Amino acid sequence: MAGPLHGVRVVEVANFITGPYAGQLLADLGAEVIKVEDPRGGDPFRAWDRGLYSPAFIAHNRSKRSLTLDLKRPQALEAFYHLVATADVLIENFRPGVADRLGIGYGRCRELNPRLIYCSISGMGQSGPYVHRPSYDTVGQGLSGLLSLLLAPEDPRPLGPAFSDALTGVFAMYGILAALYARERTGQGQRVETSMLEATLGFLVEPFGRYLALGEVPGPFTRPQQSQTYAFKCADGLALAIHLSSPPKFWQGLLETVGRLDLLGDPRFKDKPARARHYEAIRAELAPLFLARPRAEWLRLLEEHDVPFTPINTLDQVLEDPQVKHLDMVQAARHPTEGLVRMLGLPIHLSATPLDPSAPPPTLGEHTAEILAELGYQPAEIEQLR
Repeated sequence: MAGPLHGVRVVEVANFITGPYAGQLLADLGAEVIKVEDPRGGDPFRAWDRGLYSPAFIAHNRSKRSLTLDLKRPQALEAFYHLVATADVLIENFRPGVADRLGIGYGRCRELNPRLIYCSISGMGQSGPYVHRPSYDTVGQGLSGLLSLLLAPEDPRPLGPAFSDALTGVFAMYGILAALYARERTGQGQRVETSMLEATLGFLVEPFGRYLALGEVPGPFTRPQQSQTYAFKCADGLALAIHLSSPPKFWQGLLETVGRLDLLGDPRFKDKPARARHYEAIRAELAPLFLARPRAEWLRLLEEHDVPFTPINTLDQVLEDPQVKHLDMVQAARHPTEGLVRMLGLPIHLSATPLDPSAPPPTLGEHTAEILAELGYQPAEIEQLR
């Protein structure tokens, strides 16, 4: 059965993560996504390793078709205009002003297709004092304040995956869906704008809520202290984490697990606010205890006492976890030239319009002739555009 966005055509003129991830999320929902790429190498993520089909490219481009057009050539630009006239959505993540210089800005595309949803993704926004700056994930994390919540002040090294990039793709898709719904009522398209800075700020509602309400500037350990979150290393060198949150039963269950019910009477730990204030004291009391047994034994005991816990899994361990296996979160699809491609599965489930399995990402220009033929181009004309 077709997905909920079956029949929606998306033209993606975007590279790296923000735009391609938004396009992929729409493709997951059943939209037809045509990725327009420069014939001279395409999306730069293609070449990060393994030729032009890198893992970074695979991660953000499943279930799309690839059309190569050199938009600096008049004939190719004309073909692009024909494509835009058939589209429901266009996604671009050029620096502000570049799309207009290429002749594919919102004004021109709206002339071609008044029903078009035109999504512009930038680093800092479409105007302002920083509009000229290049922007990548770390810039979005740092300027928004997210990076200050993730790294240790005494050893400031960026950690983890591309949070700002992925968040921007999600917010872009969110805006596109809203605009598609509005078009059902009005019949009119519109421009959707988001930026890496705005999207990351939009994600940080809790820490900014705390600052705006109390004037307190959160740091990397503020959230763990307030939520009573701990991580401990066990006797076998493996680590686990515990999230006690608010209910007193979880604190008592943890103390029962480690055999320290005497701490229930300690005035430093009498309630959640007190435990937050004495967070480091709790860590000091419990850390040696967890070093006494291997992780598997602690996990069993924590489950018996109904304490919220998790092993701190590496990615290879994640895919061996029984619950992850049960959820069937890894898909495999075979590409005609690239062989078997393994990808993460889709994290949502729809009962009336179930989502189809993902198709493998396209090779560069894989569908150029096919798409141009659909637009009415003859074989000789297609050859001139290659």
